[in-house]
Amino acid sequence: MFDFLRRSKPPVALRPELERDERILTWAGTSTEAVVVVTNRGLWLPGRERLGWHEIIKAVWSGRELTVTAGRVVEERDGYTVVADEPAVSTLLLTPGHVPHQVQVRVLKSVAVTTHHPLPDGGGARVVARRVSGVDGLRWTVRYDENTPVEEDAVRAWTDELVAHARRDADAAAPR
Repeated sequence: MFDFLRRSKPPVALRPELERDERILTWAGTSTEAVVVVTNRGLWLPGRERLGWHEIIKAVWSGRELTVTAGRVVEERDGYTVVADEPAVSTLLLTPGHVPHQVQVRVLKSVAVTTHHPLPDGGGARVVARRVSGVDGLRWTVRYDENTPVEEDAVRAWTDELVAHARRDADAAAPR
């Protein structure tokens, strides 16, 4: 077993390959002798590529397990993407340290705008603008509720209007 409490960085053999301007902020050992690594760019879970903070839909800390739900791009549209939830990934953290707090702070900090809009006949959409580390501007996404008739032209037009309206509001509220 690794002595995770006494090291400021994870063991070299377990460190992910970081981008040039990416730096480790905190990390935690897992029950599988792997590590979860928090960087300025995103979250590295065991056996996975880095999830950018803007890609994480939901992160929950149970007191023992960190459960992360990422968004998968299902469609590119003009000025935004449509995302759907990936299966949640849970990781038991032996020495959580600051990892749960940093994940919560960084996921929330990435969200610039979030609004939910129900459809009159059921379903709805969440429009979200996220900050992406190292990129100027906002990335706009839409995540539909279950049972939303996303294939209908009227829903697509409604969604386009929602995003356009949210973008105008965000531009008007931006400091000059």
